[in-house]
Amino acid sequence: MTTALETQLEFTKLGSRIGAEIRGLDLSQDLSDDVIGQIRAALNRHKALVFREANVRTDEDQVRFASRFGPLTKAHPTVASVDGAENVLPVDSEDGSANTWHTDVTFVVNPPQASTLRSITLPAYGGETLIASSAGAYQDLPAELRNFADTLWAIHTNDYDYSVPKNLEHAGAEERRKVFTRIKYQTAHPVVRVHPLTGERGLFIGGFAQRLRIVGLSNTESRDILRLLQAYITRPENVVRVNWEPNQLVLFDNRITQHYAPSNYDDQPRKLNRVTIAGDIPVGVDGTKSQSIEGDSSHYSEVVSVAVGTGA
Repeated sequence: MTTALETQLEFTKLGSRIGAEIRGLDLSQDLSDDVIGQIRAALNRHKALVFREANVRTDEDQVRFASRFGPLTKAHPTVASVDGAENVLPVDSEDGSANTWHTDVTFVVNPPQASTLRSITLPAYGGETLIASSAGAYQDLPAELRNFADTLWAIHTNDYDYSVPKNLEHAGAEERRKVFTRIKYQTAHPVVRVHPLTGERGLFIGGFAQRLRIVGLSNTESRDILRLLQAYITRPENVVRVNWEPNQLVLFDNRITQHYAPSNYDDQPRKLNRVTIAGDIPVGVDGTKSQSIEGDSSHYSEVVSVAVGTGA
């Protein structure tokens, strides 16, 4: 086992606000608690970590590594896992690309705290993953808009009009949509979430946030406000563009980031496998927790209780 004296990890920053990488750290090994603690600290700081030449070659390796950061979720609340691996979700170009900015599974009351993605099949060009810091976005807001955002709540759901033009839909899109929404979820989350380990505030919105919880506000007005806030998240200075290589793993903090997979690789195959780590119930600026409105997600994920300093 690697000891604390043997390894001092050195991550190279990929941007001033988000992202860092390390090459050659063997994640298939039985990493020490000290090394895992260093990775957690780096994740808290950089929000997205890229492990190149990571030697994570199997689903078992990925599951083992992810589980060092807490209990795992099932693959997805409604979508099937990889055969024989209940915690592993295939992210396959055959099923379409996630080319909408989102935070994973925010339509449930306790979305994953973090996600891992592992490269399986990569196109010759394109296929990057964009990851954005919602903390950077919050800091960019004018003071008056920050104060307003602090008071807002949004309804997140998996059942909404995806508004994808028919000519851009993949074959079988309608059937996959039926699977995705076979259990309908709605959850009220604070628009500004306080990170339980760092205390940072970040905009907690994205594609599943469909309307604000304000009596008398129309859907159009809700979406206009959400679009205004979302535009701060996707400013280039808040975004890191992760280029994929073989034998690569990415770990990102789902509590304070969004991500996007541009469909820029034509008809080439692209496949990643995703494993997510169970999360806590989000908390707003005033200490109020998110509330489930519709849909029981207990089959998908346990609720993690987080105490500062535990690394959960």
